[in-house]
Amino acid sequence: MMASAEQIQNAQQNRDTIFVEASRVISVDEFPGEQFVIRLHAPECAANATAGSFAHIQCDTGIPMRRPLSIMRTNAHGGWIEVLFKTIGSGLRALAQKQADDIVSVIGPIGRGFLPSSDRSKPLLIGGGVGIPPMVFLAEVLRDDERRHPLVIMGSEIPFPFATAVSTLPAAWLDDSISQTMRLLEEWNIPTRLASLQGYDGCFQGYVTDLAREWLNSLSPDELQEVEIFSCGPTPMLKAVASLAREFDLPCQVSLEEFMACAVGGCAGCCVSVQTEQGEAMKRVCVDGPVFDAAAVFSE
Repeated sequence: MMASAEQIQNAQQNRDTIFVEASRVISVDEFPGEQFVIRLHAPECAANATAGSFAHIQCDTGIPMRRPLSIMRTNAHGGWIEVLFKTIGSGLRALAQKQADDIVSVIGPIGRGFLPSSDRSKPLLIGGGVGIPPMVFLAEVLRDDERRHPLVIMGSEIPFPFATAVSTLPAAWLDDSISQTMRLLEEWNIPTRLASLQGYDGCFQGYVTDLAREWLNSLSPDELQEVEIFSCGPTPMLKAVASLAREFDLPCQVSLEEFMACAVGGCAGCCVSVQTEQGEAMKRVCVDGPVFDAAAVFSE
């Protein structure tokens, strides 16, 4: 099949922004629930990634299909990226077995990331499960911006894939018993609370959207005008977040999760329906996204 004009244009635009690197494994850390964080030396990807972009990673030389994994952290100076994954399937199980100094092929960074508004000072970041990594990345981007004061809400129905702590940051809108936070974000001085239906100590017992609604209800009309929402997680969660944004008339960007084959816009296997000014259109999550306006993807 001949490539479309749009695919050719997209390939030209990404020619100097997506890199293929033989990346050295720096470390692999395991968390409960068969969850892993792998740190890879991938200097080009680290220098060019944005919050919401992802990497297409070769799990093993004997497994031809790569896996698209959201980038959780980067360090351009150190030349490394981190990704979080859960061992579902043979590919990710193989990736979890990698040792320091092993080499894996990485294509990235791929995709359009989050674009915080210049006139909204209260970003609300909502991450669920494997949608947590982009929220950590975005929080790190926002932490040194004195104009913005983010709040992060994360949810999981299995143990959280990071070190937790009891927060000392004020949250007057919330009962003191809801105190668990991500230790890393606490060190960054970013207020964060955790939600789950599993009865974990110190966590909000409910959905992330229920916890977010409590915060939004505590704000004045003027404060609400300063809020915008960013989210990544399973599709049902994103639909609920989009509904919450409509309820409070807030702008909202969501990062979609879709199965991908090529992940660079060629196969069109990850297309979703998106409302545009010209009407309904099929957009590729890998390169047209993965971040989209929530209202364009999830209608009422």
